[in-house]
Amino acid sequence: MTLNPGASPATVDLTAVIVAIIDGEPCILTVQSGVTGPDTLPCGPLQPDHRTLQAGLRSWVEVQTGLRLGYMEQLYTFADRNRAGGDEGPTDQEVRPVSVAYLALVHDADPQTGRATAWQPWYDYLPWEDWRTERPPILEHLIAELRQWRDQAPSAHKRRRRAERLRLSFATAATPWDEERSLERYELLYGARLVAEAWHDQGREPPAPVAARTDRSMATDHRRILATAMGRLRGKIKYRPLLFELMPATFTLLQLQRTAEALSGTRLHKQNFRRLVERQQLVEPTGQRESRTGGRPARLMRFRPAVTLERPAPGVGIKAGARNPRRS
Repeated sequence: MTLNPGASPATVDLTAVIVAIIDGEPCILTVQSGVTGPDTLPCGPLQPDHRTLQAGLRSWVEVQTGLRLGYMEQLYTFADRNRAGGDEGPTDQEVRPVSVAYLALVHDADPQTGRATAWQPWYDYLPWEDWRTERPPILEHLIAELRQWRDQAPSAHKRRRRAERLRLSFATAATPWDEERSLERYELLYGARLVAEAWHDQGREPPAPVAARTDRSMATDHRRILATAMGRLRGKIKYRPLLFELMPATFTLLQLQRTAEALSGTRLHKQNFRRLVERQQLVEPTGQRESRTGGRPARLMRFRPAVTLERPAPGVGIKAGARNPRRS
């Protein structure tokens, strides 16, 4: 709909970040955009015969991947005037692209997908977000590059602004790492042209240091959408029982902890995590045990749905264990 005679028409795309835990790793379902093209998230345009936005997205996902979605929630609407081109890209587009993004969670993903689709670990695209075993090695290089970008600011005011963004996003100057700031970190890297998309969106090839890095790029602004979904899910599992949308019907407490760690990118204290889960009464025993643990059989648990009726915020209040003390 046009609001005034001078307004540009808009197209509406529907995009899905579909998350599953496969072999203990958080994975997203991707679609290959071509023989050599970058991965994309499942997406498609809103059609006149789509009854609702969700119905349209479910239809596109089923057509492209064969997957029927269960739990899904709207993530964000990306409607910047020049979404794919960034702040410094061309702004004379005749049609304004709008993307309505959704987050979907799957607990029974089949790792064998169609020829054009694949489950990919989400840390392949955002490796600086995974702190489970150590401080990500890629951070040393990124922070050094960001400091150079900060120092190259054209004015003292912008230099202070860049320094503050760097401190808050990448935990420099003894600032604690905030796992929910995944979008801010990606946008800072994009603004400093340290991700390939920042160059592709200008119609240019990234320089060798950017192209040689191991983090995988995505088409258009899909990696930005992924970073948004990561931050949303990391925050929301603390106060909503979304973690259990990714779990099988029965599970051990260790499996639950490993899933929480995989999503948050942090290592959790085992006893503290178990005390928290038990105090919140999020799970209940099934009376059975898992014998394939390699040690003493562990109790099998299941989610206790009644907890959602008993209090308004029944989530797993994740608190990370000790961080690697080495700081940039």
